[in-house]
Amino acid sequence: MSQGSGLVRTTCSSGGVPGPGQPSEGLLDPVYPRTQGALLKVAQMVTLLIAFICVRTSLRIDYSAYTFFEVVTMCDLIMILAFYLVHLFRLYRVLTCISWPLSIFGFLASFLCLASLWLSYKISCITQSTDASA
Repeated sequence: MSQGSGLVRTTCSSGGVPGPGQPSEGLLDPVYPRTQGALLKVAQMVTLLIAFICVRTSLRIDYSAYTFFEVVTMCDLIMILAFYLVHLFRLYRVLTCISWPLSIFGFLASFLCLASLWLSYKISCITQSTDASA
């Protein structure tokens, strides 16, 4: 029994009119900015930018906490902007070395690490403040 080459079907066609849900060919995806995912990313970026500006212009009581918040908001803003641009310019077609569906788990792991860090910081602050008052 010999095994020949099989037919591999992909969602992108080599010609013709794109089907429903498939954007037209070209560098820029004109449909993406109006999708729910794109609007959510824009809302996240605006919220992060407002949070950064609020912290940056406020009076600083604890310099390290404010600096940490500034770094986190800017890193998140840059990461969300990068993914927005990847989808807007259809770079996910070129960057085949990245498993895009699995990248969601990386974000989930990052969120859980930040939650753990925040809980550890919160517990250590509560412990220190109770020890200082006693």
